[in-house]
Formats: sequence, structure tokens, C-alpha cells
Amino acid sequence: MNLDALKIVLVDDDEDDRTFFKDAIEEVDIKTNLLLFGNGQEFMDYITLPGQSLPHLVFLDLNMPIKNGIQCLTEIREIPTIKDLLIAIYSTSSSDQDIEDTFIKGANIYINKPNDFKKLKKIIKDVLKLNWQYHTSNLDRESFMLSI
Repeated sequence: MNLDALKIVLVDDDEDDRTFFKDAIEEVDIKTNLLLFGNGQEFMDYITLPGQSLPHLVFLDLNMPIKNGIQCLTEIREIPTIKDLLIAIYSTSSSDQDIEDTFIKGANIYINKPNDFKKLKKIIKDVLKLNWQYHTSNLDRESFMLSI
């Protein structure tokens, strides 16, 4: 594991989406260590292990079996040791209700999953290069939804 790399997590139940994301992040010129989880419960079991090193950023799908993204987000924000994790909602949903719910529950950014590899690489690169301290201190509904 590369210690200088950003530790990134993707939680998504769709295997094709996980592979697509993995392939894209490998082509971005930023060193990363990517961990993949197939559902929210697997991720929550992992992230709440005592002494677990926290990722720099979590890409969290909304619609998953067992434990969905909203449930994970809600739990994460209630657990003192992980409540400050940077959470990027990464979903096919563009429903105003989903965007509003995740904004209110404390996600840091909302990203619609692109189906274009080039767009996905650009999104990943843009999100990894964000100045999160600035982004989160000035967060409002307009800056919450990432536009391509």
C-alpha cells in the first residue's frame, strides 16, 4: 500500500459500476489506494472496527440492498470517531428529494454517476483535487451538486 496515496473508498452494490470506477481512478494522475465494498453494511462493519485508519474520501451509492447510502450516511454522522469523514454521494439518482435528503444529512458533495468513461475520470480528478476545507465551509445547495 502506498502511504503517500489518498485512501479512497467506493461503496456500490453494482459490480460493473465498481469496475468502471476502479478503471477510471487508475487512469487519474493522482496516487490512490482504492477499497471497494459491495454494500453499506460491509463498509460500516469495516469503518467502525477499533483503530481502523480512515479513508480520505468515501464515494457512497444510495440505492443498495442490506444497508443503503442514506442509512450509512446517517450512521456515520452519528458516530464521533468517523463523523467527519468526507462523503461523496455517488448515485444514478438525480431526484431532488435524494439530493435534498443527503444534503440535510451531511454529505459533502452529490455526484450523478456518468456513463461515459472520460467524464468519470474528470469527475474523479476534480473531486480528488477539491480543496475540501474551502468546499465544506462554503457548502450550500448550489455547490453541493457537482456539475460537469
